[in-house]
Amino acid sequence: MLWDNQDRYGAVTRTLHWGIAALMAWQFGGMLSESLLGDQAPLAVALTANHTQVGTILFVLIVLRVVWAALNRDRRPPRRAGLLGHAARLGHVALYALMLAVPSAALLRAWGGERGFAPFGFQIFAPRAPDQVVKTATDIGSNFHGELAWVMGVLILGHIAMALFHQIVLRDRLLRRMAG
Repeated sequence: MLWDNQDRYGAVTRTLHWGIAALMAWQFGGMLSESLLGDQAPLAVALTANHTQVGTILFVLIVLRVVWAALNRDRRPPRRAGLLGHAARLGHVALYALMLAVPSAALLRAWGGERGFAPFGFQIFAPRAPDQVVKTATDIGSNFHGELAWVMGVLILGHIAMALFHQIVLRDRLLRRMAG
């Protein structure tokens, strides 16, 4: 079953969810290793060497996820009523917003900066000469990409905690609907 239904999420939703989760874990592993071990530590270098490529794949998958979620909006399993349902809705909106904002900030920085943007060798934004840098764009990207990523990380931890709460405390089989 590709499409979502009232009982569970479909194969496309589940594949996008877990694929994005795995790539996010990779990105956060790189960020954490840089923070804890320093950016020259072998683990940090290994995990961050492909940050741009992994981020590009993530951005594409996130856009697909947003489109797929919109197409499935009326098919999805119902949310819990009340405060928990409302909190879940707000939490998901915040996660989606941050999943779009974090790479958008990096793209804005790349568009305005000297390095350009050519993931997988395909030039999207050409590098700018130092006198052609769009400082506002690079400042926004530099000031928000990493910081919003950490905020997103906290929301992801909350997302995981609530999934476990549903599974262990509420025993409502929510995790089974997303796990397959």
